[in-house]
Amino acid sequence: MKIMLLVSSMHAGGAERVAATLVNAWSARGDRVTLVPTFSSKGTCFYPVSDAVDLVWLADRAGTRAKGPMAAFTRLRALRRLVQEQAPDVVVSFLTNVNVAAILATRGLNVPLIVCERTNPVLQKVSPIWKRLRRALYPRADMVTVQAEDTVEPFAKQVPGIKRLAVIPNPLPADLVDAPPAGVDPIAPRAVRKRLMAMGRLVGEKQFDLLIEAFAGLTGDIPDWDLWIWGEGPKRAALEAQVTQAGLGHRVRLPGRTESPWDELALAQAFVLSSSVEGFPNVLLEAMALGLPCAAFDCPSGPREMTRDGRDGLLVPANDVAALRDTLRRLMSDDDLRGDLGERAARAVRRRYSLPAVLAQWDALFAQVGAHPAQASADANELISQPDAAARQGTP
Repeated sequence: MKIMLLVSSMHAGGAERVAATLVNAWSARGDRVTLVPTFSSKGTCFYPVSDAVDLVWLADRAGTRAKGPMAAFTRLRALRRLVQEQAPDVVVSFLTNVNVAAILATRGLNVPLIVCERTNPVLQKVSPIWKRLRRALYPRADMVTVQAEDTVEPFAKQVPGIKRLAVIPNPLPADLVDAPPAGVDPIAPRAVRKRLMAMGRLVGEKQFDLLIEAFAGLTGDIPDWDLWIWGEGPKRAALEAQVTQAGLGHRVRLPGRTESPWDELALAQAFVLSSSVEGFPNVLLEAMALGLPCAAFDCPSGPREMTRDGRDGLLVPANDVAALRDTLRRLMSDDDLRGDLGERAARAVRRRYSLPAVLAQWDALFAQVGAHPAQASADANELISQPDAAARQGTP
């Protein structure tokens, strides 16, 4: 099958990571795949993309890296010509602005189009014009996808007339499914101090200020634990000032952005997600896959579904600092609880979000919009059907 995937850029980010994972997997099983980053200034691929994938930078194709309405129109025409020339069996697009461009560029071409929101679109901060464009144009797509079941009903009300509205989760990268659980490396020295880990951009929505406040209220109860918050962003100065004011400079670390998040997560003994809003928090999924016991605010979408209503992780009432403090105290004080939660989390998400499982869901979506996958090769059949390591151990 010929698949074209459109994404804004291939910089570091959740949507870009998923894009690279999908195009590499589709090409590995024998599909003809074209990846089109639409970013006006081109850029580079932060995540590795297979040589078997046809990588087309729209800025090069359009002959302009300028910004503004005329340059955007030029790129839109170039995108339409590219779709006409390649005649893909299906076009998939990521992110609101790219989705709008994809709908306009493919109009009248009779090419199935699946547009994908990569965060919670109901709570997403977008300008009024993008909201109007989404409301007007999304009903013209063959399918719209969101990342969590909790998003479906409110988004259907926000954008009425959508033909098909489906849920498609992010896949775990294949090498993460096979990674050893956190804390089991026999060569690594045993940690003298334990780490509670958080990770994400230092922005208001991540609510790391509430996390620091909660941690400050229990430092006397857990003297052998430190809080590590990985990430970079505009709230760094405010968070550093909060840590200093609380006298926690020796207990709370803000080491910055890491190029090896899984390695850092593997050094932790527990993970916490303090966000006010998420679409599908990849970092929570990855922490669970690594076998970390997790606590998360029950924000509008993502954590409840990932943890199966709190069975595989501790859910905390959204934005409740006192409840977060009590939950973290419980988590960090109970070795048996951490061991049980970590084991359950790894087993569950490695089964539910393995790459073969999510690829099978994509194939079902392709069939629904009339882009029937070609007969799979023997390798593809093996890739889709083989159970992951967690599934082989049994379903929780």
